[in-house]
Amino acid sequence: MTEDRSHLTHVDSRGAARMVDVSAKDVTVRSATASGFVRTTPTVIGLLRGEGVPKGDALAVARIAGIQAAKRTPDLVPLCHPIAIHGVTVDLEVTDEGVRIQATVRTADRTGVEMEALTCVAAAGLAMVDMVKAVDRAAVITDIQVEEKTGGRSGSWRRS
Repeated sequence: MTEDRSHLTHVDSRGAARMVDVSAKDVTVRSATASGFVRTTPTVIGLLRGEGVPKGDALAVARIAGIQAAKRTPDLVPLCHPIAIHGVTVDLEVTDEGVRIQATVRTADRTGVEMEALTCVAAAGLAMVDMVKAVDRAAVITDIQVEEKTGGRSGSWRRS
């Protein structure tokens, strides 16, 4: 089966993976916000709102893991460009069903930071699961998605 690859930016004419050349793009301020959720038990929620889980400060560990992951995204996602990360915020909200994670990543560079924001949320979720697994082996990470992005040639976009 032949496929039109002209619209696939990370694949050359033979179908081989390639990193897109962004050197001609303008440097602009860009940001992306992503979110996700760690679903867990009422017992874990009680611990997070109270004395903490046995391994320590789960929220702090998740926040730091997310920030580190945003900075290391090109090491984890093969075709991501290494770019300067100028700011990362990771907000964690304990709800009655689990922990809501929202991350915003900012840069002034030639390509966007959507993958960095997604990687940040994913790593924060993984760290949260690691921190609570002694109490809830069935904790689940769900709904990791880009919420919005700004900057660059394509401008702003927001999930409806």
